[in-house]
Amino acid sequence: MTDDEFAVTQVNAAFYEAFCRQDMERMESVWASFHEVAVIHPGWPVVYGREKVLASWRGILESPSSPDIACTQVRVSIIGDAAFVICTEKLFTGDLIATNVFAREGDEWKLVHHQAGPTTSDDLSTASFN
Repeated sequence: MTDDEFAVTQVNAAFYEAFCRQDMERMESVWASFHEVAVIHPGWPVVYGREKVLASWRGILESPSSPDIACTQVRVSIIGDAAFVICTEKLFTGDLIATNVFAREGDEWKLVHHQAGPTTSDDLSTASFN
């Protein structure tokens, strides 16, 4: 694993830790401040802009029905100053497949996009990446 892959893996883990702990301060810290950001929550329309994206997370994290979630099957790809993670989100209600996109801001990797949706399998090892 390269240094960049490790760093992206750490930020991705921090994102899911913030989600699990309902930690809005930590959630804010993983999202980009200088790049455009967007999120597509399952069943929602796209949300653009840091302020609106963070407001959407605040609503989710402050909800008494905020789900417990575990990130598994993490696969990192680096493309210059951008990176993406494809992973499985384990929830009580079933699995989702997620894509998290990161960009380098200074010497840090920051989340610029998150999208999660239904999947037919939780085993990314059988997926084709060609």
